[in-house]
Amino acid sequence: MQETVKAREYLDILCGVRPDRRAGSPGNREATDFFSAMVNKWNYHVDATPFSCLDHEIGRASMTSQEREHQVFISPFSLGCEVTSQLATVNTMLDLESCRCADKILLMQGEISSEQLMPKNFTFYNPDPHKKIYSLLEAKQPAAIVTATERKPELVGALYPFPLIEDGDFNIPSVYCTDIVGREIAADTGKVFRLKTEARRIPSTACNVIACKNREAASKIVVCAHIDTYRCTPGALDNASGTVVLLLLAEMLKDYNGKHDIELVAFNGEDHYSAGGEMDYLFRHEKGLEKVAVAINLDGLGYKYGKTDFSLYECPDTMEQMVHKVFSLYPGMIRGEPWFQGDHMIFVQRGIPSIAITSVKIPDLMASVTHTPKDTPENVDCKKLVEVAKALKSFIQAL
Repeated sequence: MQETVKAREYLDILCGVRPDRRAGSPGNREATDFFSAMVNKWNYHVDATPFSCLDHEIGRASMTSQEREHQVFISPFSLGCEVTSQLATVNTMLDLESCRCADKILLMQGEISSEQLMPKNFTFYNPDPHKKIYSLLEAKQPAAIVTATERKPELVGALYPFPLIEDGDFNIPSVYCTDIVGREIAADTGKVFRLKTEARRIPSTACNVIACKNREAASKIVVCAHIDTYRCTPGALDNASGTVVLLLLAEMLKDYNGKHDIELVAFNGEDHYSAGGEMDYLFRHEKGLEKVAVAINLDGLGYKYGKTDFSLYECPDTMEQMVHKVFSLYPGMIRGEPWFQGDHMIFVQRGIPSIAITSVKIPDLMASVTHTPKDTPENVDCKKLVEVAKALKSFIQAL
């Protein structure tokens, strides 16, 4: 089968699972089962050990005051609620510190809602102001929280509004709305609102799929891509396309007998609040990191507009020269600026030479497509995925 046809087939399969590929969902398990079955065919050693995570089901959400209904959305992983209470409003951290909002519905808007809060137990990046907001909220105990957010494509992609709170470890029910709706709600501060949401957390499992060849080698090359996606999106560019490149590369290297251990990792949970796949990988494979010669992360590549972008981290001069020598043979690939929000960072933070491969037009994707139902296979040029797989095969052979 022609490689571009294979790539399209893999892409359609990954984007076609239901309800989506969010970690912990039936569709996510279908995707990881498919990936496992494919690499098994090519005689890789496969590890798909499950780890615990939460799935989340949501139903209707309604918020009313004086018979007027305001459009709100249930925050991912929020508990459900039915609350009738006065509204309190805060715009800043100082407002929150002085606010008396116990058992009230608390509206957070403006400055305090300017960037999505890191989950309270997030290991990799958790700034002190975010921790303080959570601490204040848990101390003041509002009955429920409404967060009003603006457009922030540079931080959260095309989501508008975006959920300020996305955290299965935070137990105050929350919803979110646009900044416009937030101003409408704030006009009735002090009045009684009724907020009702249908939501439940579902204990579940997910797994990374780790496919290895030549495991006894002294050094290791890791190539990874996250297989999960944000809820309610097909996730073609985020990140079925990266997973497709892993599958293409796996077949190209099925007869590999070089000097390295080849480890192809379909990470799970990059778009999940707990980053469960990254945490599980570090917990179970920490010692194996000592033998990693280079880690290569694939995320957001194959966009039909623009070229493929690669960036380097912690690479010695000899490796950097080799990367440029090999990748220069592939006209669709150019060097771009570093980015620090992908799975490669678990390697970079440990000083491991790393390469990240994405699309030059990633800012455009973030602003209009990422984390939305628009992230469909029609946005992907499968020829670009084949080119990246071939470039990676050449680089691995050169090493």
